[in-house]
Amino acid sequence: MSTRILLVRAVNVGGASLPMAEFRELLASLGATDVRTYIASGNAVCSVAGDAAAFDREVERGIEARFGYFREVMSRLPGEVSAALAGHPFSVVDPTRSYISFLSGKPTAAAIEDARELPTGADEWSVVGRELHLRYENGAGRPDLNVDALGRRLGVAMTARNLRTVHALVTLAG
Repeated sequence: MSTRILLVRAVNVGGASLPMAEFRELLASLGATDVRTYIASGNAVCSVAGDAAAFDREVERGIEARFGYFREVMSRLPGEVSAALAGHPFSVVDPTRSYISFLSGKPTAAAIEDARELPTGADEWSVVGRELHLRYENGAGRPDLNVDALGRRLGVAMTARNLRTVHALVTLAG
C-alpha cells in the first residue's frame, strides 16, 4: 500500500458534478483505504495497493460509469507533491496566484519550445518534470496567459491547484 494524492481534472465546473462523499465511496469501492478528500474540486488522499497508474485509470473509468463524463486523474506520492511545492521556481507573493499543474506525462522538449511562443504578458510558467508551475500576476481569474492553449501545445492533460491547496494536500497526506 502506498499513500497517493489523487487530482481529478475539471470537476465541479461546467456541469461535471463530482460530490465528494460519492467520490470517497467510489475510491473505497476500487480498493482504496484511508480515503480523505479536500475541498470540492477533485482532490483525494488515500492508500492504494498495486500499480498507481492502473488505479488512476480505474478511477477514470469509475467516474465515467458512475457520473457520465470522462476526466483524467493524475496522482502523485506525497513526497513528489512536496518536492514540487518546494521547487516552485517563482517568487510567491500570494499562494492563490501561484499554481502547480500536475501533468499526465512529461512534455517533450519540442512541445515545451512550441509553447514558449505563446504570449504570457506578466504571467510566468515553467515545466519541471511532470509539473507545470504557473504564476499569475493578476490572478487566475484574469490571466494574460491562455493556459488552455498552453496545455494543447504541451500535449498532455493537466489539472492545476494553487499553492495553498497543494500545501493542504501535502499536510493531509501526512
